[in-house]
This record gives sequence, C-alpha cells and structure tokens, in this order.
Amino acid sequence: MNTLVGRYEITRQLGGGGFAITFLARDIMQPSQPLCVVKQLRPNQDHPRVVEFFHKEAAILEKLGKHPQIPQLFAHFQEGDNLYIVQEFIQGHDLSKEISPGKRLSEAYVKKLLQDILEVLSFVHKYGVIHRDIKPQNLMRRQEDEKIFLIDFGAVKELGSLMVNTQGEIKSSVVISTPGFMPSEQGQEKPCFASDVYALGMSAISALTGLQPFELEANPQTGEVIWLQQAQVSQHLGEVITKMVRRHYSLRYSSAKDALQDLISQAQSVPPVQPISQVQSVPTTHINPRNPQSSPSRSISKSKSQQLSNSNPLNSNPLNSNSSNSSPSNSNSFSNTNNLQRRKLLRTMGLVGGGFIAAILGQRILPAASDEDSINSEPITEIPNTESSNTGNSETSVGNNNPISADDLQSFDFETVTVDAKGAITNRRKLNAKYFAEDLGNGRTLEMVQIPGGIFTMGSPSSEAERDDNEGPQREVKVPGFYMGRYEVTQAQYEAIMGKNPGKFKGSNRPVELVSWDDAKEFCKKLSEKVGRTYRLPSEAEWEYACRARTITPHRGSSVAPGGNPHDRADPPFYFGDTITADLVNYDGNFSYGNAPKGENREQTTDVGSFPPNAFGLYDMHGNVYEWCEDTWHVNYNGAPTDGSAWIDNDNRSRRILRGGSWVGDSRSCRCANRSWTYSGLRGFGSGFRIVLSSV
Repeated sequence: MNTLVGRYEITRQLGGGGFAITFLARDIMQPSQPLCVVKQLRPNQDHPRVVEFFHKEAAILEKLGKHPQIPQLFAHFQEGDNLYIVQEFIQGHDLSKEISPGKRLSEAYVKKLLQDILEVLSFVHKYGVIHRDIKPQNLMRRQEDEKIFLIDFGAVKELGSLMVNTQGEIKSSVVISTPGFMPSEQGQEKPCFASDVYALGMSAISALTGLQPFELEANPQTGEVIWLQQAQVSQHLGEVITKMVRRHYSLRYSSAKDALQDLISQAQSVPPVQPISQVQSVPTTHINPRNPQSSPSRSISKSKSQQLSNSNPLNSNPLNSNSSNSSPSNSNSFSNTNNLQRRKLLRTMGLVGGGFIAAILGQRILPAASDEDSINSEPITEIPNTESSNTGNSETSVGNNNPISADDLQSFDFETVTVDAKGAITNRRKLNAKYFAEDLGNGRTLEMVQIPGGIFTMGSPSSEAERDDNEGPQREVKVPGFYMGRYEVTQAQYEAIMGKNPGKFKGSNRPVELVSWDDAKEFCKKLSEKVGRTYRLPSEAEWEYACRARTITPHRGSSVAPGGNPHDRADPPFYFGDTITADLVNYDGNFSYGNAPKGENREQTTDVGSFPPNAFGLYDMHGNVYEWCEDTWHVNYNGAPTDGSAWIDNDNRSRRILRGGSWVGDSRSCRCANRSWTYSGLRGFGSGFRIVLSSV
C-alpha cells in the first residue's frame, strides 16, 4: 500500500488510464481519517511551463470547490514525475445508473436535473471555466441528501496530457470530451460555454428518450438532432432542450445562465427550427395497399365520365372483402376472409377469442356476428347520425367542385377487436363502412372512408393513467361528417403526387415518413389540384374523434349520441380498450401500458393495414407513424373550439400537432388523447400523415 507525501494512504484504484489514474485514499493526518479522491496525472513532459500551468489550474479548482455541489480541492502537489490532485470524495452514484439505455425518465425528473446542473454550471461559467465533459457519468448523486455534484472537470484530465510545442505553447495532446456529448466546435478544439450547454442538453435527451446520443439521427441537410418525436415533453421544455443542442454554437444559449433563465421562465422565445430541404427521392414500384391481386374497384377521377369507366381500372381493390388472394406482405391482414381463414389468422396473431365490438355507421345498426364468431350477446346501442347536411341527399358537394355522389361510394367489410386490461382479446366483430377510391393515376388509388358526424368528449380524464395536463380540460365537441384516409399515406401514393419517396424504411405499402408538416400540406395542395377536390390535414378534433370511433367498451362507457351528457362517461385510452399490445399496434413493445405484457419492438414501420382497424374501419390510428394535424400547438384546451375545426394561433404557426404514436414511441404516446408537437419544417423518421376531405 502506497502513501503519498506521508499523508494520503491509497486504498484502491477507482478508475482511469492513459494520462490519469483515480484512487480512493484516506487522509491519515486527519483525526477521522476521511476518505478522499486522489488523481494521479502523468504529463508528457516535466517542462516548467507545464508545472506552472498545473498550479494555475489547481487554483481555479480551489475556487470552484467552494460551490456546495462541486467537490472541494484539498491539495495539489508533485511527487516524482507525476502531478497529484486531492479532492473531496462524494459517496453516492453517478447518473449513468439512472439515465440508462431503454429507460425513459419523466419530464419532471429532467426539468429538475437541468435546473440543478445549470445552477452549478452558471457558477462555473462565471469564473470563465468550461467543464468540457458533461455526461451522466460525471454527474454524481450524493447518497446522504441526493444532491447532484458536477465532477471530473476536463481541465483536470487535460493536465495529464499537456505538452509544450516547438513554439513554446502549452498544448493538450488529446481532445477532452466524450463522443455523442461533444459538439462540433469542441472536436475542432474550440470549446465555449455553449459546448457545456450542448452536452447537458444531450444528457437530458438521453433521459427523456432512453436512447444514447449515437442512436439519435441527425438531419442530413442541417445536422440538427432529431429527438422530439421520441419523447413525451411539454412545449416549453422541448423548446429549451432543442435550443441547447443546436448544431452551431451561435444558435444555442451562450451560457448556462441564459439557459437557466429560459428554463425557469414561462416565456417561449425559442426561434423555430428552419425548414429542412427535401430528401432525395428513391423510385419504388407501386403495390396498392392490402391486396395487389384482388379485383378492381371503382375509382373517382377529375372527370365524371372517367369515374365509372373500365378503360383505366385499378390493379387492386384493397377494400374488397371477396378477394381470395392475398399479398405476401400482408399475412397479418384483417380484411374479411372466410371464418376458418380468419380464425387461423387470429391464432397466428395471438388474437384467438370471441365476442363483439359495437359500432354504428350512419343511421343503422351493423349486422351481428355469426354464432361461431360471437360468445357475447350484449345488446348493441344505436347512435343516430347527426350530420344533417347529408341526410337525404344523394350527392354531397365537396369543395364546391367535382362532387362525390352516392353511386361513387362502395361498402367494405372488416373485423375489429377489443381487449381487457391485460391485453387479452375479449371481443371481435365483423363490421362494414363506406368509402370511395381516389384515382391518383397509373393504377394508384387512395381510399377515403366516410366518417359520420357526431358529438364526443375530447381529451382525457384526470384518472387516465400516464396522461398529460395538455390533454385537458375535457370538453364536448360536435364534429361534422367527413372522409378520412383509411390508411396513412403510403410511399407509393406520396411518390405518385410528389414525384419522390423520402421514406427511410422502403416499401410501397409502408407509410411515408421523413415528411414535415410543410411537406404534408404540399401533398394536399398538389392532390387537390390534380383531382379537383380540397384535401387537407385533419383537425385535432377530427383526428381524435376518428381515432376513438365512438367505441363502446363494457364497464367503461363511450362517447354518446346528441342530447346525452358526454361528461358522464369516460372513453378508454385506446380504441381497442384499456390497453394495447404489440400484436395489435406497431410501437416499442418494451414499454407496456397498464397491465399489458411487454412485446416486440420492430424498430421500423410496417405495411399499412397489417393490424386490425378501429370501428370506423381506419387502420394504424395507434402507432406505426405519428400523424400531422392542421392545428398549432396550445398547452391545453382552454378556449379551444367545439365545432371540430382546427385551432390556429397566428403567432405560433411554426409549432404543429402530431398524434397517434409511432413505431419508435412507447405505448402511452399511442393513446387516443395523447398530444405532441414539433416544428412544421422538421422531418422525423417517425412522422407521416393521413388526409381528410370535408363532406360539405
């Protein structure tokens, strides 16, 4: 056992290598022989200038150690060829034990962490010091009071790598930092206060997303970190962290003090992320969603004479329930087949069971399931259609141009399921709805499902697990009837209109992703010009109404018909019921909801229509990709419209709504009421969209 300068008795090595080694020691000159940390620095040279620099840096560490959350400097000295720093020992654990891969921490945790560290870092920056290596491993939580300490300053590590060059300048032979937490200017040996801000921001993102920095994607054009869609975070905190990690230091907070002031204020002064330039397109061969080999359906083009013509038939009818052929890519499809095929399919999916889900479309009750398919004989409640503008009309004018007639609408059959609190299938039912197929040209179509108008309760009750305050207060909303895309817009459909395919996970049937809100709006504009009808993004109210699909769940209640009191009932969190599983939704199955089991994390999108739809016949309203809405972001529903229209704040037009969760998100983000936002120009690999068409 070695004793340094007759005082510090080394007990064991804590870590290190290369230019520095850290030991745990006892100060045997003190009566209680307290523990301390000894850092042995081994510089390349013993040049007097290096030793002089060592004493200068030690004096700074002594000043910094006066802060109650920075280890005190007890001593510094030279022995032989080595330099030594002796500091206070912090009994506890570093935050890598709390911020770990796959573990997503709450916004409250991250906000407190940022406030605590920014306060300490503001003190450090006041002395002109840059830490240069902020990361979870260098944040210690003291055991006795759980306070967080800032340890392992880069300057201390650098002391072990100093050398004097031929010009007599003192230089470090290494760059002090950790990849992933190190901004670009630091890699160029030009660190600044904003470099520390960046590293702390990346630590916060790791805590919120459960991802390590190298797992996060950066926009290929701007280099900005793409992270918001992988976290559940409020608008204000999201803005603060986004500014902390901007690629160029001039766009970040200039110091910890500036970041702290913005964090604790309610002002939202973060500039919006600039729109990102288009990703290069990749050509893809079109396959219509669901069933490429099925019989043709009627499609609607700009000319009425072309609408019913057989001269330009579709290659497929993804909504035709009589098809006996299926696409290899859709082996998990829930399109209507014979009973035996369907039961085999359900067993394959882990969905064996019987029963029903009640769903009412228009003014009639849907047909009951066969005895073979139903083990539950509870009555079905009829909900009348409130869309008075369409009642009795044989033709509905859409956008005052190229109207949709009753003859254009076709029926399709589908099957949906409901689950109990543990995710087990309890009911399943065969339903039907109406749709029309928009002809995109070259045999490509886009299927639009008729959604009846109604009244529902928007938002989540305070009792809903894992809800956010921005999902309330709940309110009654009356939504006029409209048409909505049966699927998320696919890569083939997007390419047909936009002439490019930005999707990362290539596949004609997969939803297009890496599209911004601006991109989605441009798609709607070009499609509208092509077909003579006004397509658009859904409002938040339309989206949530369509997602919930007025589902009736035993023992929980549902949205109610006009004249009822929606506030007397609570819809379940999901259109499947009290929870979801990875057998029903494409999301990160490592994060279950309620009592449901964990499941598969596919780590990519899946073909649209691969999972069962809701009671309106809409697929993937939970998971697969987040879906853009028309609305701008608001922190809650106070003052929100109740007529189903989009809520637009002209002073906040850059922040737009995303709904539905995604393949990269957790289960809570897939809830019907869950809301998130990001900048309108940001393209995320979890973001897509579906479109709507007004009925009047």
